[in-house]
Amino acid sequence: MQVATRRRILVITILAIVIIGVIYGFIPKPVPVDTVKALRGPMRVTIDEEGKTRVKDRFVISAPVSGFMRRVSLKVGDPVKKGQTVAELEPLRSGVLDPRSRAEAEASVSAAKASLNAAEENARAAKASEEYARQKFERTKKLFDEGYVSKDLLEQAESEAKKAEANCLSADASVKAAASELERTKATLGYSPAEGVKDRERVVSITAPVEGRVLKIHRESEGAVNQGEAIIDIGDHSKLEVRVEVLSADAVNIKQGTPVLFERWGGDIPLMGKVRVIEPSAFTKVSSLGVEEQRVLVIADITSLPESWQRLGDGYRVEASFIIWEGKDILQVPVSSLFRKGEGWAVFIAKNRKAHLQHVEVGRKNGLVAEIISGLNEGDMVIAHPDDLIKNGTRVRKR
Repeated sequence: MQVATRRRILVITILAIVIIGVIYGFIPKPVPVDTVKALRGPMRVTIDEEGKTRVKDRFVISAPVSGFMRRVSLKVGDPVKKGQTVAELEPLRSGVLDPRSRAEAEASVSAAKASLNAAEENARAAKASEEYARQKFERTKKLFDEGYVSKDLLEQAESEAKKAEANCLSADASVKAAASELERTKATLGYSPAEGVKDRERVVSITAPVEGRVLKIHRESEGAVNQGEAIIDIGDHSKLEVRVEVLSADAVNIKQGTPVLFERWGGDIPLMGKVRVIEPSAFTKVSSLGVEEQRVLVIADITSLPESWQRLGDGYRVEASFIIWEGKDILQVPVSSLFRKGEGWAVFIAKNRKAHLQHVEVGRKNGLVAEIISGLNEGDMVIAHPDDLIKNGTRVRKR
């Protein structure tokens, strides 16, 4: 009898344990969650974009004329004074003569020499005729004064003398023209690079328009340059501005004078700045994801003390944060804790190990936190990342 009772008690006990286990298995387990406090503090709404520094007044020095530039002795970073010679241009080199061109040039020189000899002979003949006509006129004039010849003969002798003088002057001019032609033909041979350049001292000096430093050298080695070709960039690197490309949808919220915070520029502390120019026209730019974007160029000045950013130079990368709005004592929660509920916003409050749905009125938001106008109190514990497992009244536990 006692054995049967014991067996019955054992079976009942086992069945009770199994039933309790099954019931416990069907009881919902608490959902592990991360919670944060709704706190009051300073809040800032910014537009964050990447920018680059650039010199405010950049002067690109170019070649005023085509020529052969001598090697530039300046280096990037060298100081330059106003009026200092930064580059020199020599006359362009002549072309090298091929064998046929050289033979033609030598033949032209021989022909020019022959023309010069002929012109000189003609000049000597004209000179002799001029002397004879002048002497004849002098004799005729003497005879006319004594009454031995008529006035008509005197005028004829005078006319012949003037004509002979004109012929002599014309012959002298022909000699000069032939000599010039000879020099022209000789120049083809004399100024060939194969013969060496005789005159390289007629140089054009290119001077700096302002005082500053060399920012970039476009062309350092000697060689031929064209008119208008860039040679050196000069500017004052202590006068920098920041160039930022902002989405057009964000640019409408930026105004002239908007404060800017420059971060991740390499220094220990952020730099302050102020927007100076928002360009009125946008441009299309393709993002890294292949999406066409309309962007606007925003120019900002650095207002921090120059001593704090002297290590910055032209073309350096910075991260610009345009401060659109900021407050000092703002109740705020992480943006990740908010979710849509109907037409408004809501959060889950973790209280008494349960999740309680709470509707809230949201104000301004930035990428991290959101302003809570109503619906929460300071110190309320909200669930940072609510998911589909959490409902109103769901048991939760902190991770």
